[in-house]
Amino acid sequence: MRTAKRTAAREPAAQLPVARIAVDVPLAHLDRPFDYLLAEEQAAVAVPGCRVRVRFAGRLVSGYLLDRAQASEHGGRLAYVERIVSPEPVLAPEIATLARAAADRWAGTFADVVRLAVPPRHAAAEAVATPQARPTPAPPDLTSLDDYDGGAQFIRALVNGESPRAALTALPGDWPGTVAAAATTTLASGRGVVVVVPDHRDVARVASKLGENAIALTADLGPAERYRRFLAVRRGAARCVVGTRAAVWAPVADLGLIVVWDDGDDLHAEPRAPYCHARDVAVLRAHHARAGLLLAGFARSVEGESLVQRGWLRSLEPATAARARALPAVRASGDDEDLARDPVARAARLPSLAWQAARDALAAGAPVLVQVPRRGYVVSLACAGCRAPARCNRCAGPLTRANAGATPACRWCGHNAADWACPYCAATATRAAVVGAARTAEELGRAFPGVTVRTSGGDTVLPDVPAKPALVVATPGAEPSVPGGYGAALLLDGWVLLARADLRAAEEALRRWLGAAALVRPGPEGGRVVVVAPGELRAVQALVRWRPEWLAARELDERSALRLPPAVRMAALTGTPGAIADLLATAQLPEVTETLGPVPSGGEQERMLVRVPRRDGNALAAALKAALAVRSARKADEAVKVELDPVVVI
Repeated sequence: MRTAKRTAAREPAAQLPVARIAVDVPLAHLDRPFDYLLAEEQAAVAVPGCRVRVRFAGRLVSGYLLDRAQASEHGGRLAYVERIVSPEPVLAPEIATLARAAADRWAGTFADVVRLAVPPRHAAAEAVATPQARPTPAPPDLTSLDDYDGGAQFIRALVNGESPRAALTALPGDWPGTVAAAATTTLASGRGVVVVVPDHRDVARVASKLGENAIALTADLGPAERYRRFLAVRRGAARCVVGTRAAVWAPVADLGLIVVWDDGDDLHAEPRAPYCHARDVAVLRAHHARAGLLLAGFARSVEGESLVQRGWLRSLEPATAARARALPAVRASGDDEDLARDPVARAARLPSLAWQAARDALAAGAPVLVQVPRRGYVVSLACAGCRAPARCNRCAGPLTRANAGATPACRWCGHNAADWACPYCAATATRAAVVGAARTAEELGRAFPGVTVRTSGGDTVLPDVPAKPALVVATPGAEPSVPGGYGAALLLDGWVLLARADLRAAEEALRRWLGAAALVRPGPEGGRVVVVAPGELRAVQALVRWRPEWLAARELDERSALRLPPAVRMAALTGTPGAIADLLATAQLPEVTETLGPVPSGGEQERMLVRVPRRDGNALAAALKAALAVRSARKADEAVKVELDPVVVI
């Protein structure tokens, strides 16, 4: 009753009394703005982008004021805005427009997307005065991208205030410097920059190159500091942001360039609804803001190559002279049969070519990087007789061994498999099918007595190691840097990466290999890379030739022939069979639509893929979103997870 009396006593604002509010209710059938009245005492602080509290369906919920109007287009009596939480306009108009476009493209809701774009409020941070805007940096060296064909034209376009778009195949060495050169050139033209990298280590590397010209935004800053930095960007005190995937939403004013480093890294994929990828958001934002875009990395994703072939991006590749000067010498060793024939390899699990490369590098006083696909000791076992995977007799789970003397045990149920026997050849002995980092380190210690062996991976990731003779065993992505580069890199168990049941197996293997090989000193300085995998495989050839764009183009050709992403738009539906069937029956799908599946997805759930030609991608998203809205309005008991353009397809 008190609330009713207070509301009745209010007077609407004389000017623009209607507030269009995006309520924080992630229900598909309520994914639209709602009109409320502003009281006269609220009018002065009710600015577009500020946080508000309103009554919605009998509950007090949060929301954002999107716009103000003189009158409502909807009939009926309007409720008043309960209160203005803060007059701070945290949701910039261009970010609100981008969030709406992203929600529509990925069949999500505006409320879900805004949670990704705007961090939670911290009142104390709002009270802190924002420092003055940082000065515009001096123009950088215009020759900073001369090592790349077309690089000089890209830099000149940024200097002239244009918005070029390109995919860059980076050379080994100072990649943060390359990214910083493009960023500072854009800043010198008076425009803003957003740099998106996979993890906090990359953020630190790029931020150190940009110095006071940039502000870092990462999730590990803590709520107060993260919000304070966000406000500094929103208030215009910083025009360059470096951060992880959420930084793609940073409200940088007058955006001139977006840089995404290593867009093939799965850390760029958002694990929360609507599951959008930072690269795809960057493409969408560059289009809306008429900004430049640079997809850079040692590898090239198939999605990036697709944009190149469609003419939306220009390909920047290393010049011939720069390749000869900067690339290490790369060679491929044999497969597992070669290892079995090689006496040195039998002792140390290394082919003679890799062993020789490591010995020469250590003798020259340089560390050696050894990349293994997985951490641990022995990740899985196989029959020593017929090489069939060793499976638990109780639950059919994979067997593993904790250390050299341990009894095999099941990774699923923990059963001790001391009495295991192969169901195919009756052999009782097992061998390592996939060897982890700990076991590799143990073997290398025996093969190179007296040499320090370091491991990096899992919970213990080394940021860097000294430039002294040592063997550094690391899992992909956990390779520490070293001043001057490694003397050699050994890429072991390549067949493990290439044999994964994944559409992106070859692309991901090459990306991981190139990331390790880029840490090796140039070939003219003695740097060598040995990959233990069959040399005739395309991913291995792309590594040896350092032509990731070549592999991306071949992968794209195959996917186009097979009608797989990114040649088509695809949605993955995960839920119970009944819920998926109901969603598909409700959706008005495009005329040319194919369904694949369903396949089991754990428990009682299934997964089904729906694909359409690229031209019908928006129609597919709209149809699925409309069907989700119908099910939401009906209060369907069983939810369906909808992912458009999923990272994992098969």
